[in-house]
Amino acid sequence: MKYDYLIVGSGLYGAVFAQQAKAKGKKVLVIDKRPNIAGNVYTEKVEGINVHKYGAHIFHTNIKEVWEYVNKFVEFNRFTNSPVANYKGELYSLPFNMYTFNKMWGVVTPEEAQAKIDEQRAEIKGEPKNLEEQAISLVGRDIYEKLIKGYTEKQWGRDCTELPPFIIKRLPVRLTFDNNYFNALYQGIPIGGYTKMVENMLDGIEVRLNVDYLENREELDKLADKVLYTGAIDAYFGYKLGNLEYRSVRFENEVLDKPNFQGNVAVNYTDRETPWTRIIEHKWFEFGKDENGNDLPKTVISREYSSEWKLGDEPYYPVNDEKNGKLYEEYKKLAEGEKNVIFGGRLGEYKYYDMDAVIASALKKCEEELK
Repeated sequence: MKYDYLIVGSGLYGAVFAQQAKAKGKKVLVIDKRPNIAGNVYTEKVEGINVHKYGAHIFHTNIKEVWEYVNKFVEFNRFTNSPVANYKGELYSLPFNMYTFNKMWGVVTPEEAQAKIDEQRAEIKGEPKNLEEQAISLVGRDIYEKLIKGYTEKQWGRDCTELPPFIIKRLPVRLTFDNNYFNALYQGIPIGGYTKMVENMLDGIEVRLNVDYLENREELDKLADKVLYTGAIDAYFGYKLGNLEYRSVRFENEVLDKPNFQGNVAVNYTDRETPWTRIIEHKWFEFGKDENGNDLPKTVISREYSSEWKLGDEPYYPVNDEKNGKLYEEYKKLAEGEKNVIFGGRLGEYKYYDMDAVIASALKKCEEELK
């Protein structure tokens, strides 16, 4: 049987494209090298809890079209992300807001907080030359030292003085008591997990798992007129121009025989000495309840460790600096020469995409492609 599209990867980009193509009457085959669908948004049930297997995914968007689209496949709860920072046992609210400033300096009014930030920002004269200077110029030294420096250095595996300033061009500073991390009109978590959402997107579509496209490219290409490829663009071309850099994340998961470990989805460990960047307690994505509204007796936590990516690791996010940007442009030229292949998604476009942007990008591509 000949397919119109072979879709490589069942993450958000691939699933959206597959769903839209099928709706337009196209014959579609989806393959994935993993044993499960849904890419990095895959959720797995453990002790009645939907565990975010590849890191915390919190859906947030200001794009109404995207929100309406995802709600066709699953109902979302009203989860609001309010992380907590733990600096050597001191707890601070994130994003930086009046609770943070009160704890840091004892200030009570927005005016006092602003004065303190302004006084500390004045230390940086002229254009910031690196991430450290950029951060201090935005929020001052105290917040930088306690809440930014260690976390950022663990995340990128480099000192803040070696990182480019653009990585934190903006830091949300709120002179209000608002703990809602995302400035998004729509946010929440799919009730029943992301896997359920992607399953519903792929309803009625043929999916083959444990299939590595790059190892079986010749025979797989014969199955379809066109290929949508959502893997790493440099891997597609056999790394012939050199490999693009990524950061990877390692997770240590633990089931605990207690109902509550940290009382919050995310606690960021912002000192350099703690080896993990943060701990996620998955049950709080769905308010600690199972599908029937019962309290769950156990809890599942994941410690996250950021690491330099090497071949064979799972790439999580691109290192979008100048050197990698130039190399990606070269690969993009090669990609444009592949007439029957569409490259999409975080790895295919080497872009640090939020989930809503991945979906928006896929829907746009469908409009162009599926006439």
